[in-house]
Amino acid sequence: MSVLHLTKTFYGISLLGYVKNLSLELKTTLNVYIACIVCEYLLSRIDLDELMKKDEPPFTFPKTLEEFEYAFNEYGQLRHIKTGEPFVFNAREDLHRWNQKRYEALGEIITQYVYELLEKKCNMTKETLPVDATEDEPTGFIYLSPDALSNPSKLLVLIQGSGVVRAGQWARRLIINQDLNSGTQIPFIERAMQEGYGVMVLNPNENYLEVEKSTKSPLPSPTETSDEPAEKRERKDDKEGKKKKEFYEKYRNPQRETETERIPIRENGSSEEHVLYVWDHFVSRAAAKNVFIMAHSYGGLSFVELMNQRESEVKNKVCAVALTDSAHNIWLQETTKSTQDWMQEHCRNWVSSPEPLDTTLEPMMPDCPRVSAGTERHELTSWMSFDSIFRFFSEFHAKEGEEAEETSNSVTTRSGSHKNRHQDL
Repeated sequence: MSVLHLTKTFYGISLLGYVKNLSLELKTTLNVYIACIVCEYLLSRIDLDELMKKDEPPFTFPKTLEEFEYAFNEYGQLRHIKTGEPFVFNAREDLHRWNQKRYEALGEIITQYVYELLEKKCNMTKETLPVDATEDEPTGFIYLSPDALSNPSKLLVLIQGSGVVRAGQWARRLIINQDLNSGTQIPFIERAMQEGYGVMVLNPNENYLEVEKSTKSPLPSPTETSDEPAEKRERKDDKEGKKKKEFYEKYRNPQRETETERIPIRENGSSEEHVLYVWDHFVSRAAAKNVFIMAHSYGGLSFVELMNQRESEVKNKVCAVALTDSAHNIWLQETTKSTQDWMQEHCRNWVSSPEPLDTTLEPMMPDCPRVSAGTERHELTSWMSFDSIFRFFSEFHAKEGEEAEETSNSVTTRSGSHKNRHQDL
């Protein structure tokens, strides 16, 4: 049956409906039914081989920014070396999967680039996790400023969200498509150092070592028996292997990707575990009297989980916490009333909102005040709140200093009073 014939039939039946005064419901049903037949026929005529004719290029990509022909300019923007244009995701039309793999390859290079900035520009050093790791086990790391553990006054701890981002990053998308300032933690680190903070940069998404799976098929057990003759089994295996090969050759896509398995890093297998581990082995042992924490997105959830596990320690050591579009939930995480009260006093959450920056927003839960980050883009909330967060920290530090001075004066006064009474006696 040709498409033309089907189309004539479609209109013929429609016309018949009018001529014979069919009900509206029946005419609608007939029209839809015929339309479905036409669509099914057209789809059956699509040649899948033609659609897949263009081979997908291999997943082999440059290993450096220079090989990608990209570089960061003086404004921290990623630009093509020859054209000066921003990064183009769709390097090849109609090959989304290949474009995505290329983007991910560039992202891995960006990660190493940010590590270099932390080490060379910010003078930070890597600390291996676990601290007692053996040579043959998977390890992660965090970054510390030279005075992170020795600074007696202030320590800033930075916790990113979930996903592909690693130490020093807020959002890979911003680094690639906007600039380094908005997408990395570098501005926060530099500002903190200028204001006398020690700094710890956590790495909560570095949870496992990914290794290639062994391609060797397991040897059959010596006790394993089969009713089939060996020659028949070999012919059967060859036939199945040939079918699989023909399938891949026919459709050409998807390419076979390397199969991998993940070996978790001990005591750092998740963001929550990582934050708890760093607290126990680094933050709790730091000399700073006042610890300040900034956590973005899922990092906020990890912080709340830390409070659930180390409530009294956190309350004694942490001065203030700045959250940006935090993913925490005090109900699902079952936080205590005392934790909620502490968060109400010591935390503030800058959330994505169309309202101007720092506008007070309606609370959604009885935990911490919510204010606008001045943007509706989740990934931009940290950068847009930059100045407000440091102002928030400064206010808390000043208040802590005043309270400490009042306590000291009170102790001095009492001591003097006791001395006078002793002299009188």
